Amino acid sequence: MSAIAGSGHVRQEYRHIEKRVRSRPGLSVEGAVLKWYDIAPADEPVPAAIRSLARTDLWAACAARTVPLADDLGFVILHRCGTDFYFLITCTWRNDNELWETVWAKNGAADAAFAPWPAAGGHRPAFCVWELGAVCHERRAWSRYLRSERDADARQAYLEAGLDAAV
Repeated sequence: MSAIAGSGHVRQEYRHIEKRVRSRPGLSVEGAVLKWYDIAPADEPVPAAIRSLARTDLWAACAARTVPLADDLGFVILHRCGTDFYFLITCTWRNDNELWETVWAKNGAADAAFAPWPAAGGHRPAFCVWELGAVCHERRAWSRYLRSERDADARQAYLEAGLDAAV
């Protein structure tokens, strides 16, 4: 059966819900400046304690040079997936127009901290449909920055271009 005739890997019982992407205060670490987005159902936002843990773990990884972000501009997505599973995706703009990423996850109370998400294999997940809402917004914001004079005012305009929307 072809993807056109079938469901294209979408389970018949799957029901898609709307989530909300919300800008939160950014983070400066090791010379990098990162915007921050929480993604979660509107009625189940990311708990402040989880956001705090994510920020602490990201800060520690950068300080330990596990994630070298020196002088980068970019953004972080903290995505609540279900009840207590979270992805922490750090994205930076490099080589003028490339988006680079590092992904961590935390699965419930059993995980005391965020840990690197394994990325084995040649064909692997990138962004889900909700995360792409933030990524699309960031692509537009970065493109405006690239077309600008790329001075301090333009960098500030990029950093202030947040998002609060249904995705």
